[in-house]
Amino acid sequence: MKERESLGEFLRREREMKQISLRELAKHTKVREHILRAIEEERHDLLPSPIYVRGFLSAYAKQIGFDPQDALLRYERLLRGEPVPKSEITSGTKADGKAFIGAIRKRRQIWMVSGVIALSLLASYFLHPFLSRPPVDPLPVKQEAREAIPITLTLQATEVFPAAQAEPVLLEIKAVEETWIRIQVDDQSEAEAIFKPGEGRSYQAARQIDLLIGNAGGLDMVLNGRKLESFGKSGEVITLVLTSRGAEKK
Repeated sequence: MKERESLGEFLRREREMKQISLRELAKHTKVREHILRAIEEERHDLLPSPIYVRGFLSAYAKQIGFDPQDALLRYERLLRGEPVPKSEITSGTKADGKAFIGAIRKRRQIWMVSGVIALSLLASYFLHPFLSRPPVDPLPVKQEAREAIPITLTLQATEVFPAAQAEPVLLEIKAVEETWIRIQVDDQSEAEAIFKPGEGRSYQAARQIDLLIGNAGGLDMVLNGRKLESFGKSGEVITLVLTSRGAEKK
């Protein structure tokens, strides 16, 4: 990080050097694009409370290959109004990035040439017997009268059973800390909500519930009558997929 470079400027420079667009970053971190832009521009008036920003910042840093703990430490100093010292962690230079891209291109060219050679050898191997053999006259076809044998097909009636219906998905949420979520029930539109401590709500789906939690340690959840274990710490951003079989962290 440069001497007078802010955290947001550094993150944007690292992202652009790795040729990652904001749209791609939003897709991988599950954080909305305008939030990521506000982090880069340090528009704190457009950001939610620091407990959510810490999770977003950690996900951002991991995605671009920067130490999340260093990013969070700088963010804490920024909140306290302390000067941010020059980073002891060096990032990859533009020359390293160009060398990396060049190595990938060179490797692709080698694979393409190898593939063409392999295909040529295979074609030569399979076509050689046919090209080396002399032409053979076709054998005369004997005309034989054959008696048509009637074939009777018997279709056996098969009993059709209706498909078993999947068990519905019932999710109960209760907040123990202030927590922001984004939820999608089956194919319905996504919805966002902020729960204060003690607040809760129930959701029901026929197949699946997709849940993005801005504070993993801030919720108690019960899925189809069974209490779920904690999937993360306070301030951590996680994504869950909930079905009748259970909850899966993505």
